[in-house]
Amino acid sequence: MKKTILVLAGAFMLTATGVYAESATNNTDFETSITSKVDISSFCKAIMKGDIETVKKLIELGEDVNKKSLGMTPAIFAARYNKAEILELLIENGADTKIKCDKGYTAKKHAKISGAEDALSILEMQSKS
Repeated sequence: MKKTILVLAGAFMLTATGVYAESATNNTDFETSITSKVDISSFCKAIMKGDIETVKKLIELGEDVNKKSLGMTPAIFAARYNKAEILELLIENGADTKIKCDKGYTAKKHAKISGAEDALSILEMQSKS
């Protein structure tokens, strides 16, 4: 009787472990499908990576320097990731640094929060002129 109970308990534990492992795998697939649906524009990806040549080329091809991606403008991405040279390029091409993200922050606020000193100095000089 004791052996039967122990065998059944062991079998139950193995079954429960297998079910848990399967559901964990399914959760990973679910998370992957959700994150693949989050779309950041190629323009903002290039800004985040600091790829100034691609950013220049996209601007030449007519990319909107104020179009939001994930609720933030390209200038906000440049400020947040301290891409000062790209931020200057965006401003030269008409980027409005006063546009707020969907959370209500400007590029300057994002630079402050991120500790992006180079980008912050550009934004402060811009606001003085």
